[in-house]
Amino acid sequence: GRTHGDNLETFFTLYTDAYLRPAFDQEDFERLRSNQLNGLEKSLRYASDEELGKAALYSAVFTGTRYAHPAIGTVQGLASITLDDVKTFYANHYTQDSAVVALAGNFSPELVERFQATLDQLSTPEPEGSADADAGHDEPTIQVSPIEGRHLILVDKPSADASISFGFPIGVRRGDDDFYALWLANSWLGEHRNSSSHLYGVIREARGMNYGDYSYIESFPNGGRRQMPPTNVARDHQIFEIWIRTLPNERAHFALRAAIRELEKLVDNGLTEEQFNLTRSFLSKYSLHYAPTSRTRLGYAIDDRFYGIDGEGHLARFRQRMSELTLEEVNAAIKKHLQYDNMKIAMITGDAEGLSQAIATDAPSPIDYAGIEKPEELLEEDKEISALALHISESNISTIPVDEIFEK
Repeated sequence: GRTHGDNLETFFTLYTDAYLRPAFDQEDFERLRSNQLNGLEKSLRYASDEELGKAALYSAVFTGTRYAHPAIGTVQGLASITLDDVKTFYANHYTQDSAVVALAGNFSPELVERFQATLDQLSTPEPEGSADADAGHDEPTIQVSPIEGRHLILVDKPSADASISFGFPIGVRRGDDDFYALWLANSWLGEHRNSSSHLYGVIREARGMNYGDYSYIESFPNGGRRQMPPTNVARDHQIFEIWIRTLPNERAHFALRAAIRELEKLVDNGLTEEQFNLTRSFLSKYSLHYAPTSRTRLGYAIDDRFYGIDGEGHLARFRQRMSELTLEEVNAAIKKHLQYDNMKIAMITGDAEGLSQAIATDAPSPIDYAGIEKPEELLEEDKEISALALHISESNISTIPVDEIFEK
């Protein structure tokens, strides 16, 4: 919540009532459930192909875990949930040991004490070992199954263009030393919404294939609506992900090959001294824009608590590490955490049958520039890309109709 200081008293009552005395009104419950069902069945499936592609990738990478569906749930899950389920969740999870008071801006110590006192009104957790405690306070157990080979999931959506996401789990999180080295490498490869990043230059700038192409080492939802990294989407497990924004189906095979080829080159060769220095200089300044407001700084502070980052926090550590990092550390982190042999690929497409056959047979995928002249060097590179073997066998390709994804 956010309010002007002059409205603090009224705001305090309304805000604390929301978590101390929730109404649990049946009409509100039905409205919220309807909104979330529409979010899955209408918005995600039919109005947001790029976000659907990223959600499909997470579903494939984290299959069998609680990360395998969108945060709002599944269609059948929402259809079956009851108001009593919500009340039980509130009783089990809105407890004194779970809640955190976090304030930013112009506030007094007395306000902190008032907020802190409200937490004493929340329920206490059930004693350890009780049936209720076992049912309500179990920590999410995320066991990510190893990926062997390259797997392609095609979401068959008639008349749709192609939106592609691919990646794999990584064993590094915010706060780890390798995280900052890997962030630098990732920034060079595909800094979000940045025209100077390498993938953007290869796929968008040089070839004009789509709007942009980016890479991530942390969850980055709603990428089309934001410029800077989000806060409060912390996860126990993260993935390395490349996002190829929407392009014509006839160019999807080529674009996938081009992106994987650049990942292969990064893993095999690392960064050069020049690439390292330019990216480190850029990030040292760019990171100052990550938290321009009290609200975003508060978000990072809460994330620091989740990740167990002590001291001045992640942002200060980020800038400190940028001044300390060496090329050798960055290239070592690339070798340790990135690879290209084992990954999941999710593609939203209106040509699932054609792309499935072409990718399974490693058919050539030449690109046509419709009469636009291109440098001879680029055309020679295109020949190499269009013949790149992706090594995705037919048995590793699956297709799901768009109206069935996230159903169960």
